[in-house]
Amino acid sequence: MHLHFDTAARDMTKGSITGQLILFALPLMVGNIFQMLYNTVDVIVVGNFVGKEALAAVGSTTVIVNMLVFFFNGFSVGAGVVISHHFGAGNLKSLHESVETTISATFGFCILFTIIGIMGVKPMLRLMATPEDVFADAVTYLTIYFWGISGLLIYNMGSGILRAVGNTVLPLLFLVLTSVLNIILDLVFVLVFHGGIAGVAYATILSQFISAVLTLILLTRSREVYRLVWRDLRIDRGILKRIFAVGLPAGIQSVITAFSNVFVQSYVNFFGSDCMAGWSCYNKLDQFIMLPMQSMANAATSFVSQNIGAGKENRADQGTACAITLSLIVTGTIAVSLFLFSDQAVGLFTRESVVIAYGRLFIRANIFFLLMNCVNHVLAGALRGRGDARGPMVIMLLSFVAIRQVYLYVVTHFVANTPFLVGFGYPVGWISCCILETIYYRRKWSGKALMQSSGA
Repeated sequence: MHLHFDTAARDMTKGSITGQLILFALPLMVGNIFQMLYNTVDVIVVGNFVGKEALAAVGSTTVIVNMLVFFFNGFSVGAGVVISHHFGAGNLKSLHESVETTISATFGFCILFTIIGIMGVKPMLRLMATPEDVFADAVTYLTIYFWGISGLLIYNMGSGILRAVGNTVLPLLFLVLTSVLNIILDLVFVLVFHGGIAGVAYATILSQFISAVLTLILLTRSREVYRLVWRDLRIDRGILKRIFAVGLPAGIQSVITAFSNVFVQSYVNFFGSDCMAGWSCYNKLDQFIMLPMQSMANAATSFVSQNIGAGKENRADQGTACAITLSLIVTGTIAVSLFLFSDQAVGLFTRESVVIAYGRLFIRANIFFLLMNCVNHVLAGALRGRGDARGPMVIMLLSFVAIRQVYLYVVTHFVANTPFLVGFGYPVGWISCCILETIYYRRKWSGKALMQSSGA
């Protein structure tokens, strides 16, 4: 079946490899920055206008939210691979059925995750050994957040469908609009209505719902091949099975990794609310610096999947190598800047000198090791684009969970229990993963152009 593509979709099976990756990843990276502004603005507002306990509370909830969101994002990755493959192969009927199946399943996940999230708030905070001066605020923020998590899930899946066919611009515009709205609502709810930590939570979920509605309207009114037809909504078991074949390993890996980070947070919590707040600031900055590599990894997934669907194996390999190179260049530049201006960066979140000192410690200890994560994420994205999700799942679980937890236990019980050594648990996982995943990719895809310079 022949497809006619317009400017809303991006066919990455031809043209400049470097150009295609940049044009795909750049709007996605900007969009991810604005999406992260939701929670980051919450942290900035409560840190500057509510207090360090509220700052520690909001920051410490990130790992709990990520457990459910990351699992769903695994499902989104699986759906994107299936949709990209049909798009690259020009199979209009299967692409349409994949979109309807994906949206139908998403509505089911919304109900499930709302229930699980709300019921799990207090047990998870207890498991992290959350201090009592932070506990009540953390419960308030998380409970409100999970009541509105459907907006986040629907937007992420809708934008994932658009990314699968190369459309990253329109979801970005919606996200910019609602991110600006979130900033305004945060300030209004806290400074005008004195809503405290509950106010920033309500501002976040309201903004996320608006972005979800706009994305659904876009999919419904589109004349593109990925158009959402509500009367056709149903779950095709065969398609859902293929989605889960890729998405379930990715989701499981993300959930277990996030769960293991609950224990990392518990090690940090041992040092009190000042260290917790400094760790929260570092984590926010860490998440921002990881955006280029994550965006390039998503670009690699769609690029590889489309080209494998079109039978262009060598182009898929060249795209993987190019994505790694671009990710290293951008991440390295940001890392140098953040290392040099670490005090100013942490100072965006708090005015407490002790908290700034902790944040600076974590940044300077870990920041350059994130370069290894460029290789980790892009290779994992490329493997998933080929339909291989189990390999990166096993490697990342071994590195980010098993090796990291063994390291933390050993250093805190037999070496020294210090914030520096606890914070260095992240790089230990990144280093292990980089070594293992590179070996795996080379052996599984021997003879491929992994580290060749890409054709621009």
